[in-house]
Amino acid sequence: MSFLRAQGLEKKYDDSLVFTHIDFALEKGEFVTLLGPSGCGKSTLLRCVAGLTQLDEGQLFIDSANVTDLPARERGIAMVFQSYALFPNMTVRENIAFGLKMQKVPLSERSRRVIEAIELVELGGKEQRYPSELSGGQCQRVALARSLIVRPRILLLDEPLSALDARIRKNLREQLRSIQKELGLTTLFVTHDQEEALTLSDRILLMNHGKIIQNGTAEAIYTEPANAFVVRFIGNYNLLSSTQAYQALGIKSEKQIAIRPESIYVREEGRQYADHVRHPVRGQVVDYLLLGNVIRYRVNVSGVELLVDLLNRSSERIFPAGAPLELLFNTREIREVDEDTQEAV
Repeated sequence: MSFLRAQGLEKKYDDSLVFTHIDFALEKGEFVTLLGPSGCGKSTLLRCVAGLTQLDEGQLFIDSANVTDLPARERGIAMVFQSYALFPNMTVRENIAFGLKMQKVPLSERSRRVIEAIELVELGGKEQRYPSELSGGQCQRVALARSLIVRPRILLLDEPLSALDARIRKNLREQLRSIQKELGLTTLFVTHDQEEALTLSDRILLMNHGKIIQNGTAEAIYTEPANAFVVRFIGNYNLLSSTQAYQALGIKSEKQIAIRPESIYVREEGRQYADHVRHPVRGQVVDYLLLGNVIRYRVNVSGVELLVDLLNRSSERIFPAGAPLELLFNTREIREVDEDTQEAV
């Protein structure tokens, strides 16, 4: 039996459906991400799981117990918000201890657990500072420590890193994943950031128009997209119509064709390629973008532009605009995909 189970969840405001027919499950200790574009219903779904927003239909089970009608405080769930939600008149120590104080945990036990939580999120030496004296990343770590200290059965995270700059966000997500693994916390994380989802998750629930479009591991969703929406939302696939696929690659298909940029090779003299690397075509470089360790080319092939990713090994690997190239394709990684037929709920 799954630790958290959702069956037939539905939520609407007046006559507007936010989400419908939502079914999913989390195993104990699993890190699962709700991923999707803004407005798809993922944050409202998270609030329903927390008990902060009431469901219109469906049932929620935690450790086999039906918690659908339980108030938030009785579900054993902690939630971290994007906005930190810290008390500005309390120090770091007081903010972190707040939940234990509400639970009437004895002072000696409270003090011990606060010290452990501060150490866990690496905020030693900042115990007496107020939120206004902290950086955004430090405030978010206080919010995380405050949630962890009450030892929740489930941790919910609502885009907690989106307001931070790129460097802090990367460091904090690595720390978050490390803490989650160390504590074995069952975690449901909301984000619209594909990189965050792919980096952090044991499994991803990809949402669009209030429905779960695909449920799978990060690798499965990246390499086996369920439809054209997933292709457009995850990574930087080349998505070709059946006409374009035949025009550029000579591939006949009634469906759209999806090819990842890293699944396309530039033929090198003297290099041997496996039998599944074929479909040679000639193209011309339109432009390129340097992405650190990757060079992303736009290549015109018979009037169709393809993205091609090559490792940035040295300056000799950079082909200028106008350069002719011969491309090869990993045929094992060419996907036929259905059009996204989902309509807004």
